[in-house]
Amino acid sequence: MSVRTEVLEVRPAADYRGTFAVADPPPREGGELPPGWEGLYFPFDTPLAGLRPDGSPAGDDVLPPVDLPRRMYAGEDTTFHRPLRYGEEVERTTALGSLVTKEGRSGTLVFADLVRVLRVAGEVVCETTWHDVFLDGSGAPAPGRRAPAATGPDWWRRPGVLDARQLFRFSATTFNTHRVHYDRDWAREVEGLPDLLVHGPLARVLVLDAARRENPGRVVAGFSYRSSAPLFVDRGFVITGHGTTTGDGAPGTEVLVLDEEGSAAGRGVVRWAS
Repeated sequence: MSVRTEVLEVRPAADYRGTFAVADPPPREGGELPPGWEGLYFPFDTPLAGLRPDGSPAGDDVLPPVDLPRRMYAGEDTTFHRPLRYGEEVERTTALGSLVTKEGRSGTLVFADLVRVLRVAGEVVCETTWHDVFLDGSGAPAPGRRAPAATGPDWWRRPGVLDARQLFRFSATTFNTHRVHYDRDWAREVEGLPDLLVHGPLARVLVLDAARRENPGRVVAGFSYRSSAPLFVDRGFVITGHGTTTGDGAPGTEVLVLDEEGSAAGRGVVRWAS
């Protein structure tokens, strides 16, 4: 198990707001941290010698060695017990959940779950199981032709596009050295991608931002998300959603992230506090 402690300073949230969320009020000491923005804290701290060739951490004191060169965010299941506040000292524990190896069309895959718990003065404030996937690097996944996602007239829509400056700023804020987000030559020539890749953890924050703006006054109690396809720099996408009921009967919002062709790149459900 890994244990880290950090004070939630205003600066990382202010940097994120100035880049992605200018319509939000400026963060202030003692104010509430929006759900999802906790991902701006506890930045990567792997020494340079501990990085894979692609810039991702080779280990983090929790995972056993995984002999695959590529690592990506695949989704999460998170419960928010109460909002975090700027200025609080937060302890984060990280433990290994499941570790599963599978053979896919593009080669060997290892699915790793990291269980993170955030506590303030011993109180559990946020619990999340983070899903990562390791790939064997035998070439970029072939996306093929995917059908457009089915939505309806009652779905709200928030279009967006991200440029290289924004991706660089998110990498800097989270100390993420994964080269697919800022090194075009690496992304294209080594990974076989068409361009720079949008961070999965950035997409999940943008999804939560969009959902709470469409539901002012509601409190996020939980969030489940699965990433199914990449988003790329300078290419339009749409975050869209509609009201639903979660499996436990709580009010919720189903959210899709659509790529420029209208196919689902990610799917999530936000659970609202009753």
